[in-house]
Amino acid sequence: MIDLDQIKRIYSIAGDLNFSDVKHLLQAAGRKTFLHGEYLIEADTLQNQVYFIYKGLVRIYAVNERGDEITTELRCENELVASYDVIFFDQPSRFYIQAMEKTETFHIAYDELQQVLERNRKLDMNRKYILQNLLKNAFERIDTFTLKTPEERYLHFLESNPSLTNRVPDKYIANVLGITPVSLSRIRKRIAQKAKS
Repeated sequence: MIDLDQIKRIYSIAGDLNFSDVKHLLQAAGRKTFLHGEYLIEADTLQNQVYFIYKGLVRIYAVNERGDEITTELRCENELVASYDVIFFDQPSRFYIQAMEKTETFHIAYDELQQVLERNRKLDMNRKYILQNLLKNAFERIDTFTLKTPEERYLHFLESNPSLTNRVPDKYIANVLGITPVSLSRIRKRIAQKAKS
């Protein structure tokens, strides 16, 4: 069933589309809710679903050789998540995608998405836009790690994700920033002292 909320959410990432452009995409997409702690995608699987987060929050993480969970990304409303290993390289996912709170999604298998996009020029153009944004975000992350100090990375994180600090445990934010929770605490203390001066 097609509803106005779905259309508004898709417009927020897809640009200049009309109802007839998105009708087939909406009809092909399913809707699924994940509870806190449930997995959208698990490591070592070939799940090829693409999820659009309608409401909620997920973390993307891997487990290193010592068994430590390393959170690499946090994604929330109006963002897409998928296993890039599966979609781009046809390899099992290296990452888990886990709901951090009740998360409502729209989902579609990547192969089915490709077929829908190929039948509509405007949708296909938006696929390029979405892929360009993925690439842009990857380069920004590399730039952030190579050109910014941990404190600058934290300030950039706050600016880019103002609502996440109240929704995510500090250990996950520290992971995303490439620092320890103790370092994150020191950075916050330093910033608070600067604000007082």
